[in-house]
Amino acid sequence: MQIPTRKLLRQPTAAPAPAPVTYNYHQLEVPQTPPGIALIDITPQIRELVAQAGLMEGCVHVLSRHTTTALTINENEARLLDDVRQFLARLAPPTDPYLHNDLHLRPAPDSWPGGWAAWAAQEPRNAHSHLLSMLLGNTLTVPVTGGKLALGTWQSVMLVELDGPRPRSVGVQLRVEQ
Repeated sequence: MQIPTRKLLRQPTAAPAPAPVTYNYHQLEVPQTPPGIALIDITPQIRELVAQAGLMEGCVHVLSRHTTTALTINENEARLLDDVRQFLARLAPPTDPYLHNDLHLRPAPDSWPGGWAAWAAQEPRNAHSHLLSMLLGNTLTVPVTGGKLALGTWQSVMLVELDGPRPRSVGVQLRVEQ
């Protein structure tokens, strides 16, 4: 069966020139996260970066800079956060056997000071944290309109610590349409 088509004749029009775009990169520092699994609301810091940049229309790209952390957007309510921690601990129990945790079968990086023993002494058994990070994801993009993050009423941008306590950093890139 053939689908009929119709040719439309249009006068060529000049496309408007694209607005110039700039990118501003910032790094948020979390000096020390709580032990184990924790959710840290980073929305206020991101809002401050948007305000400082005078960003009215554009978006914010957020990147977790670690392989044992993740990012999510959800409600920052204490009992829900407890539910999330408990759910994640059941999803990938830290005490389960994981190949990544068999340090005696893993080589140390070639240039590690002090060799294998020094590397193994500091290397955490944290395969569960890596797996959860892959499931949750490490990046988010949030639209900005009217100078504000386009989040819902109860939504917050949260860093999900999966292997704390540790110092952490989050990359934030503002896409500013001028």
